[in-house]
Amino acid sequence: MSTIPSFDPATDPAAATPTTGVPLPAGEPDAATLARAAERTAAELLAPPAPHRLTDVVPAPQQVQPDPTEDWVLPAEAVIVATADPAALAVAAHLAELLRPATGYPLPVTDTTTPDPADGIALVLDQTDDLGAEGYRLDITTNGVRVTAGTATGLFYGVQTLRQLLPPAIESPVPVTEHWALPGGTITDTPRFPYRGAMLDVARHFFAVEDVLRVIEHLARYKLNHLHLHLTDDQGWRIAVDSWPKLTGVGATTEVGGGPGGHYTKADYRRIVSYAAARHITVVPEIDLPGHTNSALVAYPELAPDKIAPPPYTGTEVGFSYVDPADERTYDFIADVLGEVAALTPGPWLHIGGDEAFKVKGEVYTGFVERVQRIVAGLGKTVVGWHQVAPAGHLDGRVLQWWGTNGEDPTTADAVRRGARLILSPGNHAYLDMKYDPDTPIGHDWAGLIDVRKAYDWDPGTHLTDVPAEAVLGVEAPLWTESVTSLADIELLLLPRLPAIAELGWSPRATHDWAGFRDRLAAHGPRWARAGTTFHRAPEIPWPAIPTIPEQRQPNQSDTKTS
Repeated sequence: MSTIPSFDPATDPAAATPTTGVPLPAGEPDAATLARAAERTAAELLAPPAPHRLTDVVPAPQQVQPDPTEDWVLPAEAVIVATADPAALAVAAHLAELLRPATGYPLPVTDTTTPDPADGIALVLDQTDDLGAEGYRLDITTNGVRVTAGTATGLFYGVQTLRQLLPPAIESPVPVTEHWALPGGTITDTPRFPYRGAMLDVARHFFAVEDVLRVIEHLARYKLNHLHLHLTDDQGWRIAVDSWPKLTGVGATTEVGGGPGGHYTKADYRRIVSYAAARHITVVPEIDLPGHTNSALVAYPELAPDKIAPPPYTGTEVGFSYVDPADERTYDFIADVLGEVAALTPGPWLHIGGDEAFKVKGEVYTGFVERVQRIVAGLGKTVVGWHQVAPAGHLDGRVLQWWGTNGEDPTTADAVRRGARLILSPGNHAYLDMKYDPDTPIGHDWAGLIDVRKAYDWDPGTHLTDVPAEAVLGVEAPLWTESVTSLADIELLLLPRLPAIAELGWSPRATHDWAGFRDRLAAHGPRWARAGTTFHRAPEIPWPAIPTIPEQRQPNQSDTKTS
């Protein structure tokens, strides 16, 4: 299909609504103007309808009002105009970066005090709208597209929805020939839970900064707003700490299977945090304590109970290592490490782990956790810990991350009654390192096999007995990496289950429907394929065929005839 010729919507009479005809300018139009107007009107009258429905969005929006008479086609000369605010302009620039590669359109970005689509796209900050901190409204008409929100975060999520409503070819890294149509109507959308995240374990196997940035892109696409980084474990220490340099000089040089390991410098970590923040994602760093600490003990034997350095560990067993809870040097170490990590992390959370410390029991364990919680509070951060920290004394605001496989957990329920909030990561639904089926080439099965339906079919608001929905802060999908060694492995386990967890975190309970989700999710296969993303072609999803979309042919010297 040929591209509609360029025109200037500010001066070209073809900017009028095509179904009512193109009004002529007051003056005498020239022939070129008349030709452009006629060609545009004919193209739009003959254009096929938008290939997607307004409801074909993941996560499912709160409210959708389709209007098939208002479909809109992105023209080559479209402009993105935003409220004159730096945060809104940043979202507009992000939208232009998303759309330019596949369309080949320039899509200039500009600002004004009162943005109007004018046959383009308008991003409008309007704090008078009751859309909350992350909500948005998306209006698509024949005159253009308007995204309205009270915050730049809301605008960003509206942009992600707009992106999904364009044809799958929009994910192409090179220009393609396509009818860039959007279905008409209005979407009004706000999230169910404020915390929606995924975790990447970079300790068992180390992953380069670029791989982490790619994971951030997947989270942003599905309106997830937290990236939990599991930065330390027995197999490797992955974050530089100036006051304890051997943590990376010695403790970062191993990983599962005996690979070279690696670590993030402070500049690396800042880059990850900044990249995430630009996509409205908060990084949650985890320093796992008191167990899962073999790499720290190798580097600093004085932290070990027997003050003897253990050998480096490259296996996958758990529960054997711990820092000495009876030594004041341990708490100096923790204060220094958490202090430096907190200074690098603008988000409110510090995750202290707390799981599988099998050799630190009873009052010794709870006393350790309570002291570490106070260190975190003293840094101005909110403490997060795996649900094993539940028996410790409550600290205002603390959050437990629950990863059990049985909905009955009286200890966690008691912690909630004492004021704790929960992030739900049930191992048998949300752990993305579990295999899809027995033939999945990587992953585990200790929590069972998790196909896409099992990842989707549970309700965070009612999952835990005696825990009210209002105590649930949100959901998180962890990806442990004992068997994961590459970005392709990460993507294979993330997709297509990550969107299922994202929908549970964002969408209203009333929209929860496996049949509908399965069909909506299927449309993302071609998108991932166009973007060069690895994913598992789960047999329970009716994936469409991946169409071949012609790339736009660029002229070269062989196209130019010489006399």
